[in-house]
Amino acid sequence: MDLLNNICRWFSSETSRNKNSALAAGLLFFTGWWILIDAMAGDSHYQITTGHVFIGIFGTISFCMINTVKGEHISDDNTSESGARIAKIWLLIGFVIGFASIIAAIWVMVDDFVNNEKKDTSLGVALLLQNVFILFGSLVYKFGRNEEDWNE
Repeated sequence: MDLLNNICRWFSSETSRNKNSALAAGLLFFTGWWILIDAMAGDSHYQITTGHVFIGIFGTISFCMINTVKGEHISDDNTSESGARIAKIWLLIGFVIGFASIIAAIWVMVDDFVNNEKKDTSLGVALLLQNVFILFGSLVYKFGRNEEDWNE
């Protein structure tokens, strides 16, 4: 009973937005990688290669790049003009890599798995879902948090 009260208190605290967005983003990120690992663990005769896995690795790099930039770094209130410019470029590159991972996953899904009768189409779908979940996790973690709570 005490554990249930602590859990309820944890979700209803003032900073629950940050906690819940971190939990949701972590769950989405975990789900993305779990989908690919599950697809590779099946009896697929290693149809997903190391090159396919690198698409998800680039999605993970995008996740890290997007979430290392604080909102105050890119705001108009930033007094360091060159620092704000570098932060904006870093964030843009992170988003480009994230969306490029999805585009690459779509391309690989269609070219390697849908157009090839010897390979299972569900593996291509798993590769695409992995990258979509990673990008959604990145967006939830970036925009779901309230960074003002950290300054208290």
